[in-house]
Amino acid sequence: MGSDDRIRRDRRRDARNEVIMANGEETRGRVARAMAGAGGVEIKATIPPRQVDVALKAYNLEVGEDDRSIYFFDSPGLEVFEQGIIARARRVVGGQHDSTIKFRPVDPATIPDLWRKYRGFKIEADTSETGIVKSASLTMPVPRGLIKRVAAGKNPISDLFTEEQLLFLLSLASKKLDYSKVVVMGPVRAWRWKYKHPGLPWPVCGELWQRDDGERLFEVSIKVPVAQAAAAKAGFMAFLAEVGAERDDGQQAKTRWILEYSARKLAEGAEADSSRRAEPVSAGSGPG
Repeated sequence: MGSDDRIRRDRRRDARNEVIMANGEETRGRVARAMAGAGGVEIKATIPPRQVDVALKAYNLEVGEDDRSIYFFDSPGLEVFEQGIIARARRVVGGQHDSTIKFRPVDPATIPDLWRKYRGFKIEADTSETGIVKSASLTMPVPRGLIKRVAAGKNPISDLFTEEQLLFLLSLASKKLDYSKVVVMGPVRAWRWKYKHPGLPWPVCGELWQRDDGERLFEVSIKVPVAQAAAAKAGFMAFLAEVGAERDDGQQAKTRWILEYSARKLAEGAEADSSRRAEPVSAGSGPG
C-alpha cells in the first residue's frame, strides 16, 4: 500500500470514528443521534490471527471441548447477507439451541412496535474501529436435534424458524429474495467466555471461532449503556494495547469471515463436480 493510499484510508477511518472520539457538547448530541433506539452498545475488536494465542493466555482463557456450533443459511452468492440479513442457528452444548434472523444495519425508528413484545427481540448498536452500526434481531428457541437434522438434509431449513421469525424476515426485507437458493453453511466451531479483568470496569466477552480449515478469529467485546459509549470505547481500546493484544486493522466481522469462506468452498465443490462430469468417457474397444 502506497503512502497516498494510507493517507486516504486513515482519513476515512478518522471520519468514521469522529462521532465516537470527538469531545464536547456537540459530540454528546451526535452520539445520542447515532445510538438512538438502541438498548445498549456493544464495543468490539478482533485480534489478529498471530495474536490469538497471546490474547487467550493474557485473559487466562482455555479452549476445551466444543462449546457451540453455529450454522448460517444463505445462497451460494451470499445474496441474503448482501441485503443486510443474517440467518443462523446455534447448537449450544448443555444449553438452549436457538435460531436468529437479524437485519443489519437498521434505523430503529422504522421497526414496527409489534416486534418489541417478543422476548427474543433486541436492537443493538455495535461500534468498532470502523464505526457504528445498529441491528435488529429476533431469536427463538429450537428443539434439540433439529439443527442436526436440517444440516443433514432430513428437514427443510424453514423448520428452524418460527412463523414470527419468517414474518419478521418478510416484513423488513428491502427486496424480494429467492429463498429457494438458500443452503446450509458451516458449522463454525465456537467458544465463548465472559470474564472480568482488573484493568476494566466492564465485563468482557471473548468469542473464538474456528473454521474447518483451522483458521481462527478471536473477537473481544464489552456491552455498555449508551451514555458510556464514548468513554468505554476509548478505554477498551487502550486496555487491549496495554495487555499486548493488538487490534486487527482489517476488523473482519465474524459472519462475513465464515460466509465468504463457505461460499468459496461451495464454488470450488461445484467447479470440481462440473470438471468430473465434463471428463470424456473412455470408449471401449470395438469389434475386430
